[in-house]
Amino acid sequence: MAKTSAGILLYRRAKYGLEVLLVHPGGPFWAQKDSGAWSIPKGEFESGEDALVAAKREFAEETGFEIEKEFIELEPVKQSAVKTVYAWAAEGDLDASAICSNTFSLQWPPKSGRYEEFPEVDRAEWFDLPTAKRKIVAGQLSLLAQLEALVG
Repeated sequence: MAKTSAGILLYRRAKYGLEVLLVHPGGPFWAQKDSGAWSIPKGEFESGEDALVAAKREFAEETGFEIEKEFIELEPVKQSAVKTVYAWAAEGDLDASAICSNTFSLQWPPKSGRYEEFPEVDRAEWFDLPTAKRKIVAGQLSLLAQLEALVG
């Protein structure tokens, strides 16, 4: 079944070019993964829901920051065979070390009967574009190219 996600690609102009805010997924499966594991703040939304409204909601849930900026709609990307990501770029700044993510419950260790709470996002960081291209999940790479073409 097809899934849709919506997110915000926040960027800022730094001394040496553009920087983008990426988030690292929380939980035990992602704890030791770095390159190719980071993402824009995003989350799933339901059919009939306004994608930009969902993107702003998911940004707030994953970072703890409300965002009301001028948004640039990017072309949707296929993150996987079953997931399409709708994204908007917005220029802004925030303290990446101050994010506060929502949490999820997971049986951990598997089959233990014990459930633990994990942050949906365990950290955020600003990356220059060359570094972001190494860090971001492959299916979202073209979002960086689109941003670079639009504002780079």
